[in-house]
Amino acid sequence: MGQTGIVSLLIIILTFVFSYRGFTNRSFYENHLFHVDKVLINRDYKRIVTSGFLHVGWMHLIFNMLALFFFSSSMEYFLGPFLFLLIYFFSLICGNLFALFVHRRHSSYTSVGASGAIAGIIFGSIILFPDSSISLFFLPIRFPAWLFGLLYMLYSIYGIRSKKSNIGHEAHLGGGVAGMLLMTILYPKMVFDNPLPLFLILVPSLIFIIIIIYKPHVLMVDNLFYKKQHNYTVDDRYNIQKKNTQEEVDRILEKISKKGMKSLTKKEKDILNAYSKKIR
Repeated sequence: MGQTGIVSLLIIILTFVFSYRGFTNRSFYENHLFHVDKVLINRDYKRIVTSGFLHVGWMHLIFNMLALFFFSSSMEYFLGPFLFLLIYFFSLICGNLFALFVHRRHSSYTSVGASGAIAGIIFGSIILFPDSSISLFFLPIRFPAWLFGLLYMLYSIYGIRSKKSNIGHEAHLGGGVAGMLLMTILYPKMVFDNPLPLFLILVPSLIFIIIIIYKPHVLMVDNLFYKKQHNYTVDDRYNIQKKNTQEEVDRILEKISKKGMKSLTKKEKDILNAYSKKIR
């Protein structure tokens, strides 16, 4: 493994800075995390990208950045800065878009983390270097990279199906598949020379994605998370949010009429200002 490239290093530094800001500033964290309704209803599309630079805690952040550190050097050296950035952000965006699709009816779903982008880097590297081997950090045991990719994808599929943790398995799966497909398009000769890794990893992943699109109940019928959610459409949630906002504004205006402007809290003033800008 060579030295980490400058682009990878800059991403790691930026992610540490961005995540630390999120650790210490809850408002900043809330304004940049991935949130289904904020994206679909408020059209705050920046969250699809900015959430990839936030993490829930130090362990989450360090684990992801170590994974990026270990896998980025050979990828950036081979691809160059531009293509490396392309695969990183393409995987990040595709991972979150897949999560958005899976959870499009779950208004409260949120997530953060660079895992989708890193999965794209990891599985893209399997396309480029199919004969490479991987050790889990500092363990002495090594095994083929394609086997790691297959197990990782199967674990992500299981995680989406079982929903027994708060890990964003959808972003892992979507980002990993996106990274592999992009590398296949960019370097088809690599696939023709060694098609087995791509076949073993992509086939079960794509079958699972197709089932999610066309037969989601087959996978999610026993999912407690899905049972607890109200399957509102985007329009339903927009109308509910609009109604709740109007009720809150009416309450604030009534408070002003009784006690005056000085009685308002900062939060109430912010709500009123945001509402007044919206109706201009």
